[in-house]
Amino acid sequence: MVSRRDQILDTAAGLFAARGYHGVSVHDIGEACGISGPAIYKHFTGKEDLLAQSLTSISEQLLAGGRQRRSEATGPEAALDALIAWHVEFALTHPALIVVQDREWANLSIDAQQTVRELQLSYIDAWVDTLRELRPNLDRATARAATQAVFGLINSTPHSARISPEAMSELLVSMARAGVLATGV
Repeated sequence: MVSRRDQILDTAAGLFAARGYHGVSVHDIGEACGISGPAIYKHFTGKEDLLAQSLTSISEQLLAGGRQRRSEATGPEAALDALIAWHVEFALTHPALIVVQDREWANLSIDAQQTVRELQLSYIDAWVDTLRELRPNLDRATARAATQAVFGLINSTPHSARISPEAMSELLVSMARAGVLATGV
């Protein structure tokens, strides 16, 4: 069962993705959840807090999921496959959050930006460490650049997914693996 708080976060993310942060009011979010706008203040201090909690939450989910998959993998090859599959699954099932993360970053407070950035960097580091285990001669900066380029590819799905989710997943996994292990890297 989804908690009221999670329902509000999901609804807000969908509205922010569709109309932009400034195009959505607390009243709009409440109405979409079937509650009054002021009822949102039982869970969040305001719209800015809602945005911050949304982006912090997705960053925490990605990091926790990435760490779990990496720790359960039988080796670096399996860890890379698990990380790619995880990120692709997340992007395909949470397109609104991907859009909000990309488009609404500037609307976060400096403190929220710092929190989200730290979580994101930790998630990137899980990928970088995995890549460097596979390719020991790869320096951290190049591994990070390759990882972030692959994230750009995967995170383009809210704009590019024009085929079935299964076909898109297969395509993204194949492209991400090839991209992150490109011979030029």
